[in-house]
Amino acid sequence: MQSKNIKADVLLLITAMIWGTAFVAQRVGMDYVGPLTFNAVRFALGAIALLPLVYRMDREKKKDGTYKKLDMNQFFKGSLITGVVLFLGASLQQWGIVYTTAGNAGFITGLYVVIVPIMGLFFKQKTGLPTWVGALLAVVGMYLLSVNEGFNISFGDLLVLISAFFWAAHVIVISLFSSKIEPIKFAIGQFVACSILSFIGAFILEDVSLSGIFDGAIPILYGGLMSVGVAYTLQVIALQDAKPAHAAIILSLESVFGAIGGCLLLGEVLTTQGLFGCGLMLCGMLISQVKSH
Repeated sequence: MQSKNIKADVLLLITAMIWGTAFVAQRVGMDYVGPLTFNAVRFALGAIALLPLVYRMDREKKKDGTYKKLDMNQFFKGSLITGVVLFLGASLQQWGIVYTTAGNAGFITGLYVVIVPIMGLFFKQKTGLPTWVGALLAVVGMYLLSVNEGFNISFGDLLVLISAFFWAAHVIVISLFSSKIEPIKFAIGQFVACSILSFIGAFILEDVSLSGIFDGAIPILYGGLMSVGVAYTLQVIALQDAKPAHAAIILSLESVFGAIGGCLLLGEVLTTQGLFGCGLMLCGMLISQVKSH
């Protein structure tokens, strides 16, 4: 049992590392294509990357007699609703990354782990003291990281902050449908929905070109195959042996990896105030995961 827990922790840490460094890929990708084009292609790639996994899982379930036919009504309904929320969160985040750093985007996006339990109040879910303490620390940290001397928050940071609320909503919506639809098939459905919406938006608002997509192939492939395809699969495997609250703590480290990746690969620099703010935000995220008794 202990070895299974260690394996799950390692897989979650790798997932956090992939997701964190994906902020660098998302930042670099903006040099070649628009935000909507980037998301359209990467979510399409992510959906395609999961197809072999679904095929293998279905084949094994048919062998051992546990295969269940997909409820198409629930599948389309769930995929469309979560796909729309995912589209809004991903689009705002990707647009925000054009105007802010990978490090800032990573930490601000991570706030969704604090926002989720607060949003749960609307669904009559109890929120304990640790969540409120974590939220307060995260808000103070956000202020130190993003608000400048003129008491203004940068446009990019604001967009990413708004996206964090959609990421939180995405978690809640998934929890409402996840018991009714197989996780991997559900993931593919929402990725396809998000990709289609992004393509529609891209053709209306951006100059979509194959040359731009090919030029930005490396960050797009990393964002699609690694961040969406591989990391999601590792997360699903790990969550079979890890407790959700424990997993959330490890996954929140993606913000740290985002900041490290931004510093090492893009030469981004955090001020002392910004570093202190990041520290408070990370503490807030971790404290919010503590169970109150």
